[in-house]
Amino acid sequence: MKSPGHEIKVFLSYPRNMRVLLITNFIFSFISPMISTFAGAFLMRRTDNDLKAPILYQLTQYLGIPIAFIFNGWLLQRIRVAWLYSAGMLISGASMAWMTVQPQLTDVRIMMAGLLMGMASGFYWANRDFLIVESTTDSNRNYYYGLDSFLGIIVGITMPVLLGAFISWYAGVYGPGIGAYRILAIGVFFVTLLASIVIHRGDFENPPSTRFIFFRFHPLWAKLQALAAVKGLSGGYTVMAPAILTMVLIGKEGSLGIIQSSGAVLTAVLFYILGRTTRPKHRIAMYTIGMLLYAIGTIPNAVFYNEAGALFFIIFLMLAQPLSDMADNTVQILTIDTVSAIEGRSVYAYLLNREFGYMVGRVTGLLIFLFLAYGISNTAALRYALLIVSVLQLLTVWIVRSLVRDCAVYAKTAPLPAEEADLAIDLAAEAGAKPSATVA
Repeated sequence: MKSPGHEIKVFLSYPRNMRVLLITNFIFSFISPMISTFAGAFLMRRTDNDLKAPILYQLTQYLGIPIAFIFNGWLLQRIRVAWLYSAGMLISGASMAWMTVQPQLTDVRIMMAGLLMGMASGFYWANRDFLIVESTTDSNRNYYYGLDSFLGIIVGITMPVLLGAFISWYAGVYGPGIGAYRILAIGVFFVTLLASIVIHRGDFENPPSTRFIFFRFHPLWAKLQALAAVKGLSGGYTVMAPAILTMVLIGKEGSLGIIQSSGAVLTAVLFYILGRTTRPKHRIAMYTIGMLLYAIGTIPNAVFYNEAGALFFIIFLMLAQPLSDMADNTVQILTIDTVSAIEGRSVYAYLLNREFGYMVGRVTGLLIFLFLAYGISNTAALRYALLIVSVLQLLTVWIVRSLVRDCAVYAKTAPLPAEEADLAIDLAAEAGAKPSATVA
């Protein structure tokens, strides 16, 4: 890496569709903090701090995601992918706006809003994931995820501060109420409109109009589903654990802000460095190191459960997340490319099916936490759930190595695109794939 000007030239050297997608995602990343602030603070304010409200909202949101993936598959046969991608972003703003005009937020209305936001997320991620597969190759996906994560995290650092300052200012001038949230909802609409305009600057093609719902897959796909389930299992913990542990064991909101901001800066820088300097052959090592760091970080928290243990875990999570996430995402897309070539199906069929793997993981993670919280205590849940998840994640190192080997073996015997096949074969050398083996 050299000067900022050089890094811009590097960015401009990549395909146009990839650049358009990165810029669109960057613009939309300004929305995510608004949505999270809205869903948490607004619901708690409107329901007198009833914890049931955000839980209902979140559960119905998870339900809406796979439903949207299914509907999106049908719509892709009739509507351009860029329009559906835009719809997902715009529906996010509509969901927020709808909640602000409700005279009373009953359980039914909260669930409807959660379902609507889940549908918006489903349309957004279904089309975003498809466009990533179609707009990138295995050789540039490390860079794509590195830059995408870097930009998203930087926005995630600054926007919550600005949003909190705006809400506080509004309350000080006009008094407490929901007016600030209505203004935020309007802001979300205009940002999503801008992102929608940008995505149409690309030349994106829809998947072929073929069947996309299947119940039987190549054996290689079962390994990826296991990986997706474990990723879903740990996803919620990765987001909420640092905040909960900081508030419970350190007990200072200021400390939480400093720790999370510092960690976000470190994570963002690591993502970009890894994206610029690593190659496909480094993925297995990156994933293994990431999983080991995550597991090591959970041990002091489980053994001591004190301030030092919480800080130790948070620091190790900052280091582990960029390594494991980049390797996991790129290996999953390589597997989708490979199985799609084996079975002759649209990649969208695999994106849809993978979402159900994520859903199984999310539900399982929730059940583990609830079992420990209600069966033993809240302390037991915070103390041991992370350790349990980290042990399960260590088992996925074998899955990732196996996926890489099988994809490489298939590349030797089947007509993958030349660049993809060469990279997969090079990657196999790191995983010890045997040239004579076969997965077909």
